[in-house]
Amino acid sequence: MQQSKLKTLYIYKMLDEYSDSEHPLTTRQMMQMLAEKGIKSERKSVYADISALKEAGVDIGAKQGRSAGYYIASRKLDVPEVRLLIDAVNSAGFITPAKTKRLVEKLEGMLSRAQAKAMRPQVFHDAQNKCDNEEIYKTIDILDAAILKKKKVKFTYRRRNIDKKNKKSYTQKTFKVSPYALIWNADHYYLVCNNEKYDNLMNLRIDRIRNIQITALKARKVKDVSEYEKEFDVADYASKVFNMFSGESATVKLLCSFDLQEEIMDRFGAKIPLSAVDFEHFETQVNAAVSDGLVSWLMQYGNGIKVLEPQSLADMVKDKAQLIAELYEQNAD
Repeated sequence: MQQSKLKTLYIYKMLDEYSDSEHPLTTRQMMQMLAEKGIKSERKSVYADISALKEAGVDIGAKQGRSAGYYIASRKLDVPEVRLLIDAVNSAGFITPAKTKRLVEKLEGMLSRAQAKAMRPQVFHDAQNKCDNEEIYKTIDILDAAILKKKKVKFTYRRRNIDKKNKKSYTQKTFKVSPYALIWNADHYYLVCNNEKYDNLMNLRIDRIRNIQITALKARKVKDVSEYEKEFDVADYASKVFNMFSGESATVKLLCSFDLQEEIMDRFGAKIPLSAVDFEHFETQVNAAVSDGLVSWLMQYGNGIKVLEPQSLADMVKDKAQLIAELYEQNAD
């Protein structure tokens, strides 16, 4: 009886690991695999096991003709979905090379061996941008728990230094913060939190966090340090910050070239107001956190975008442009 139950499970594992619509398994192949595990079987019993698996909800397809056999017809993730997730894992700078390899192997395990093997040459691997913090999973797990329990966390925050001799060194600082959310932005993972010394929000890279622990102290209410009255709005916050630079939220009025219409809507959403000014420009109004990150984002478009309001932001862009111009003028001299 016990061997019969094991046989059904083994057949399911065989189909899951080795079969797909292009590589069905015949009953003879399954019987041979079972024999290698010391389990005797007959064709009728294999058919019965496949019927039992179907009744249990496993989607098993059957092929007739020269390539006859059985295969898993639908999986939790399809090949394009696994490909997308693997690309995301590979590009994520906050995941170490070792953890990247393990995650990719787990994702490949969602497919048949043949499907995974066919997909590998198409997936790009780049370990150069990966962090070396193997505590990353533990850090994320603790932060999730702290956010749920509304408790402060304490940790060491490490930054890399560069000296004249290019000697590698780090500075470390201890933080005690109230955590509110985790945001993935520009291939890095950030903690949005409040430093207990100040009354605002700050963003810290999770891959730079070490030795984290939950404290017994209650986290500050988000309404005491931000514009959010009830709870932290991750989507709203992410739409307002640029390059994860925090700042005071303001209404920003922009004059833009029509060539940048798609870029503007991609960044702020298709529902933002667009008003034609002439045949070459349109105006729009958005809510954004005024910061150096926003200045850098605006400047990447050169003369394609002009800040109309607020004047303080226009002055920041102008000052930055002058500093850059002066830098190149010095090099020319």
